[in-house]
Amino acid sequence: MRAAEAAETRTTAWNLVFAAWLVAASATLGALFFGEVMRLSICVMCCYQRIFMFPLALILPLGLFPYDRRMPLYGLALAIPGALLAVFHQLIVAGVIPESLKPCTQGVPCSQTVAVWFGFLTIPLLSLAAFSTIVALLLAAHARSRT
Repeated sequence: MRAAEAAETRTTAWNLVFAAWLVAASATLGALFFGEVMRLSICVMCCYQRIFMFPLALILPLGLFPYDRRMPLYGLALAIPGALLAVFHQLIVAGVIPESLKPCTQGVPCSQTVAVWFGFLTIPLLSLAAFSTIVALLLAAHARSRT
């Protein structure tokens, strides 16, 4: 591979990881805003998803300066389990998961939606969208970094 092609590939991968960081930082700031400013109660599943999202906002920029081609893998180690939790949470909200499997036994029920925008947009759906976007961006960055 020529030097110019390698530099372009590295730049594209850097841009993809940067975009993933923007999504993670936005999701983190949004979660903090909903919890600390708007005082919306959160369920156990939301807490678990925060455990995976908040570190992404911190570690993704660490691999940008200088660019570490392994950073997409480090991010995927957090983003994929977070996305799986977000899918599980969305299935609970949709009523697909039976009552006996619901993890929220104390506090706010996981099936309860505390905020709905535009008639369909809920916090669990926002989490799923954020994690899915981050996973897609990091997979694309990893594919670019390997070439």
